[in-house]
Amino acid sequence: MNTVTIEPSILYFGTPVVLLSTENPDGTFNLAPMSSAWALGQVIVLGLGAEGQSARNLMSRPEVVVNLPAPHQWEAVERLAPLTGRHPVPATKHAGCRYEPGKFAAAGLRPEPSETVRPPRVAECPLQFEARAERVGHDVSGSFVIAEAVVSRVHADPRIVVPGTQHVDPGTWSPLIYNFRHYFGLGPELGHSYRSQTPR
Repeated sequence: MNTVTIEPSILYFGTPVVLLSTENPDGTFNLAPMSSAWALGQVIVLGLGAEGQSARNLMSRPEVVVNLPAPHQWEAVERLAPLTGRHPVPATKHAGCRYEPGKFAAAGLRPEPSETVRPPRVAECPLQFEARAERVGHDVSGSFVIAEAVVSRVHADPRIVVPGTQHVDPGTWSPLIYNFRHYFGLGPELGHSYRSQTPR
């Protein structure tokens, strides 16, 4: 294979979109889309812009819900994209970004009470992880915050769970993928890992 050297402006090489709900200093709740999240066992690693409200919230109030939308919900995610819970809007935010305290309503989403943390879940999201950020700090560049959140409760739409098991059905569940700033879902299954425990 021949390659060419390129310098892309971002390196979002296909990662799931999540909606983070966190608690603001006044006890209200922030909802923010992000696309730098991955799991290690029961720990979700989150990468957030250091100037955003979510990062600030997690540094002092570590409870969080990691909500995973389905591909058809990309427009709700995009309605959140130009909004910030920070007032005034940080200079580092993209042009056109505006302050919005009522993000659930702005996105057309409904908050649902959580069971183990204060921030609410997003009722419409098929997967919701209640968690607590046990380690939060800046990355090596200082531009981002990395949070390691331990999951305490998982809520799943029963339609994406293999009946009679604790397994999410990968043939039914498709995350919303952010691929170089474009939204995608998954294609047909190609195969499975030898480590898969999901009943066939």
